[in-house]
Amino acid sequence: MKRSCRMCEEGTSNHQSSALKALALEYKSLQEEPIEGFQVKLVNDECLFEWEVAIFGPPDTLYEGGYFKARMKFPADYPYSPPTIKFLSKVWHPNVYQSGDLCISILHPPIDDPQSGEMPCERWNPTQTVRTILLSVISLLNEPNTFSPANVDASVMYRKWKDSKGADKEYEEIIKRQVISSREEAAKDGVVVPTTLEDYTRNSRVKRKDSISIDLTDFYDDFDDEDSEEQEDQDSTKTTSSKTSE
Repeated sequence: MKRSCRMCEEGTSNHQSSALKALALEYKSLQEEPIEGFQVKLVNDECLFEWEVAIFGPPDTLYEGGYFKARMKFPADYPYSPPTIKFLSKVWHPNVYQSGDLCISILHPPIDDPQSGEMPCERWNPTQTVRTILLSVISLLNEPNTFSPANVDASVMYRKWKDSKGADKEYEEIIKRQVISSREEAAKDGVVVPTTLEDYTRNSRVKRKDSISIDLTDFYDDFDDEDSEEQEDQDSTKTTSSKTSE
């Protein structure tokens, strides 16, 4: 199999091999049982370490009808270290930096940092998956964390909007403009954006025109080859040790 991503070109370590296995299984699971409100695909069909994510704004929220693209990058030691998420679409939100980088507790390393206001249990741990991450992102869109905002101006606007019970429209109007702009992007990408709760919860109705099925057989073949080579090395070591002891 040809590989063209930097991570794969650097060779496969034990950690990276484990990451590939985990990512292949998760990607396969998300293709077979998608999460409502999301679509995922590989940025490069020959590399599992970068995913493109399409996030659909949930019904009955400010983001309803929106189509927001993001990129997930996974480290070589995933799932022991968290991935990163960066929005490619413009997203005005208290927890999204102007650069598009997402700031969310679940993607922070599990260290004790009293100044962050986060408990270690709220941070990353290896039991988390892409599925739990994306569900957390949707939750964060609707309920921002304004205690440690990545975008202070957006945080101030959001609190004014919430405290005024919607009377202060500045935050809401910015989101509406971004939703309209995102629909234009969806049309270019050939994506049908769900606008009702029924459509939103029926993933089969949301199809990308450029959607293709990724064959993960090559990735699994690589795992088998690596496991076989590792087993051969272990057997060879045992044989050599046995002869030496004789």
